[in-house]
Amino acid sequence: MDSKFPATPHVLMESAAPERTGSRHSALSELLSQVAEDESRERVSTGDLLAMAGDRAFGALIFVFALPNLVPTPPGTSAILGLPLIILSFQLLYGRRTPWLPKAIAARSIARADLASVVRRTAPVLKRIERVLKPRLSWLVTAVSERLLALLMLILSVILFLPIPLGNIFPAAAMCIIALALIEHDGLAALFGVLIGAGSVLIVWGALLAVLKAILLALEHFAGV
Repeated sequence: MDSKFPATPHVLMESAAPERTGSRHSALSELLSQVAEDESRERVSTGDLLAMAGDRAFGALIFVFALPNLVPTPPGTSAILGLPLIILSFQLLYGRRTPWLPKAIAARSIARADLASVVRRTAPVLKRIERVLKPRLSWLVTAVSERLLALLMLILSVILFLPIPLGNIFPAAAMCIIALALIEHDGLAALFGVLIGAGSVLIVWGALLAVLKAILLALEHFAGV
């Protein structure tokens, strides 16, 4: 199954994700803080985060790429961040245990000092969220359920990829919540993320229909002139 995605030393972990044991692990906020405070490196790449995330790689990377979309960004940013989210969501839907990213995406890096600045601002909020996350409603985060969640995230990723003004905030919020739910095996959080995601899909769909209707009315008006 995995052979369809070529592995490279820098972007694919060598071993499959370990079986879930239900034991607690370092929180994502702690992982990001450790990377940001590692003064032995000048830059941090996507491949570095992938390797450090271990069995949480899918959730961690989806969270990292979705998070910037929660705030208004320059035009084109959502397309840049949306592409890796599409790739990751598709692989999770496909059933991969470890993510693969093209070298061009895995090699993208940020200065460690810049990452540290972002982490310092976001870590307190993330830590408060992590305190309420815990393994529960496990039937919502089984292997089958993960694929259904991945299908929703794939749809949300496509929405993020499209140039829809302010259309990225709610889909990104849903993906961040679902990503954290997958990391912590929290079915209740996953359900909350699904509700936000489904609502955002309906909102975007309604907005697109309204735009299409306006275009058709304009064409009818000019045709009748």
